Amino acid sequence: MLILTRRPDESIVLDGGIRITILQSDSGSVRIGIEAPPEVGIFREELLERIARENQRARIDPEEAFKYLATLTGGRGPASQPGKAS
Repeated sequence: MLILTRRPDESIVLDGGIRITILQSDSGSVRIGIEAPPEVGIFREELLERIARENQRARIDPEEAFKYLATLTGGRGPASQPGKAS
């Protein structure tokens, strides 16, 4: 990790045309501005972590999904009635 000291209105430029500018610094808080090419995603870390947790929580084993579907349909899922759409 590179650690730098910057003051308001000072910037850091990263390879790839990414500029990070310190806009304001208060007691324990820093406001930054980020300029980057449109193809570069800029995300808050806590949101990425939340999305990853939600995706993990939403993941279900296909066998479990079929068992659950069978409980909802009384065992009359698509596989139990050949040639008839459910």
